[in-house]
Amino acid sequence: MLELVMFDADGVLFESAESNIAYYNAIFAELGEPPLSAEEERACIFMAATQVFEFRAAGKAARLNRMRELARRIDFTPFFKLLRPPFELRPFLLGLKREYRVALATNRSATTRGLIEHLGLAGVFDAVASAYDKVRPKPAPDIVLLCLERAGVAPERAVYVGDSQIDLDAARGAGTHFLGVGARVEHEHCVATLGDVPAALERFRRPR
Repeated sequence: MLELVMFDADGVLFESAESNIAYYNAIFAELGEPPLSAEEERACIFMAATQVFEFRAAGKAARLNRMRELARRIDFTPFFKLLRPPFELRPFLLGLKREYRVALATNRSATTRGLIEHLGLAGVFDAVASAYDKVRPKPAPDIVLLCLERAGVAPERAVYVGDSQIDLDAARGAGTHFLGVGARVEHEHCVATLGDVPAALERFRRPR
């Protein structure tokens, strides 16, 4: 039986490309760096901030440290306003909680708590795990495993809802089920939109 539904944040609960691009470009502009390349724009939707900075720093420690220091100081609030949820998330997630426990497992780090507050989701999640917990970001399974541990649920009784290959890799590494959302990931269990998730969860409730 399915007990826990874990959600990725970016690309699943909301579209964040505009927000993420603005955030990184603000940091890079402050440091005299060029804006994100087209490749970096695609990657920043899925990557943790540490991964984006490491990619840009290209092995130069001082450059990387400057990015990390500015990221610790920057106010993310203006960038939250650029997030695009498909609908009001709180009633959607509370509706799911009539059948399941729900959790958040994201590559976001320092912005995770503020994000939850901004979206009006305080008190909704039964467990939260992120790159801020000082574990390896996805595609490593660490964040998903930590989320399962905090929820006290076995991997086979949970499903991770994601929108990218790194989400799928993390779910596989954690030994849990996976449900893809959107066209950015290919898997036998996929739906077009977040709104399709509740009906799709029924397939994980059936005995095999």
